[in-house]
Formats: sequence, structure tokens, C-alpha cells
Amino acid sequence: MQKRIARKLELERLLSQIKPHPAPSTDLEQYTISTDAAARMLHLAAYVNGDIVGRAVLDLGCGTGRLSLGAAFLGAREVVGVDIDRSAVKVALDNSVRVGLKDKVQWVAADIEAVHGCFDTVLQNPPFGVQKRGADRKFLEKALEIGGMIYSLHKSVHDDELSVNQLKASGNSLIQVSPSSFLERFIENSGGKIKAVYALVMTVPHMFSFHTKRRHEFLVDLYVVEGTGKRE
Repeated sequence: MQKRIARKLELERLLSQIKPHPAPSTDLEQYTISTDAAARMLHLAAYVNGDIVGRAVLDLGCGTGRLSLGAAFLGAREVVGVDIDRSAVKVALDNSVRVGLKDKVQWVAADIEAVHGCFDTVLQNPPFGVQKRGADRKFLEKALEIGGMIYSLHKSVHDDELSVNQLKASGNSLIQVSPSSFLERFIENSGGKIKAVYALVMTVPHMFSFHTKRRHEFLVDLYVVEGTGKRE
């Protein structure tokens, strides 16, 4: 278990070694979370809220393992990464070997509906529903069902070029914002309770044919939610 506080730079160095998906799917919206955004999310969960170190952590839609391996590095008691894409899970396993954390994460190739039980903390970077409307709802429902605390990234309702520039210029890595009215109702109706929402900048490289820039910066909202899953 991680006994000391890992510096954000140390965490970013580890996360930068995590290889992305070699052939991401547009339909599955397989955008790998950026190193910086993942480090901020994990540091908030671990050291501000105490939801990683010594906890049972689940990464829903783990992709190639950036959040899972970051949680393991920070000292989670156990980590499970689940993804429906077998190719992504294979890359995640290879990544765990590369960074020396092979025995710290259990990888599962399955639909998230196959997951049962309770976890202290759920981390997720679900599809934003750009290709398939409401795709993130399935992830939220499952996270709320089995998670004590949930850290979930969603398309920001505050996203525009001015907001991105203001956040970057302020020097703040996270700023607290209001939730979207839709997600607020959805979470409350599903038995969850929003504790906080933070806006942060996400950067993705040119990945798909419809991308027009070498890299794209946009805001995402990080929802910190108390779920109905009971902690161990």
C-alpha cells in the first residue's frame, strides 16, 4: 500500500507510460483520458477526499488502464478494470507489466452489466453520448448501484473556447462549477447525491478522420457523487 503522498509529477510520469488504444472505435467513443486530467482526478480522489489509498477501486470502461493503474500506484487495496473491448483490455494488461503493476490490477473483458458487488470507489471516463445519445447513463447507473463514491467525467455544459482559455489562464487545474440540470436530476432520481462538480481541461490528439486539429482542448466536468453501494 502507498504510505507516502505521491507527487503529481510522479503520477504523471507513470501515467505517461500508459499506451493508448492502437485502433480506437468511434462508436465506443474510445478517447483515452489525458495524462494531466487523469492525474488531477486521481489526486483529488486520493488526497483531498481519501477515496483511493486502501480502498477497493473499480474502473468502469477502463480502456487501456490509465485510471486503474494510477489508482494502484497511489495505494488502492484492490483495483478491478472492466471494459467490453478485449483489445483494450489486452493493452491494459501489457501496460500493467510495463509499469510494474501487473499483480495490482484485475482486468475483466466484459460488458459493465456483468459487474456485481460493492466497491469503495468507482472511477470512470464513460462515453459522452456524442455518437450514441445517453451512452453515459448506463455507466452512471451501474456506478451508483455498486459504488460508495463515484468520480465520473462528462461532457461539460460550460464548454466553450472562452471558458477553456479562462481556466488555463487562471492557473487552476480544477474549478468548481454547477452540475447540468439533466445529470443532477438523473443522479438524484437514481439514489445518488452530488458532492461536487469540477471543470477541467482535457486534451486529445488527432484520433479520428473527422478531427480537424492536431490536438483538441475542451472542458469536461468531473462529478464527485455519493452512490448507493455500501463500503466494506
